[in-house]
Amino acid sequence: VFQYLFVSECHFINGTEKVTFVERHFYNRQEFVTFDSDVGRFEGFTFLGDRWAQYWNSNPEWMEYKRGQVDNYCRHNYPIVTPFSVERK
Repeated sequence: VFQYLFVSECHFINGTEKVTFVERHFYNRQEFVTFDSDVGRFEGFTFLGDRWAQYWNSNPEWMEYKRGQVDNYCRHNYPIVTPFSVERK
């Protein structure tokens, strides 16, 4: 059985003042490529991950879209997530 999984995460520090978008890709429980908005590009951890990272990093439109996920995905969904994560007692 082969398994491919990708996870998108938003890390909020001090509300929406400092936000980081992280996208991680796994194949058979091993992380092989990741995107961090603070770094601004994909980084590979395996031979396959290096190839995918080179391909994605060479596409300027795709990279601009991924860098914009901080606003489009994270900050946009912050008001929805806040009651469940920040205001819990």
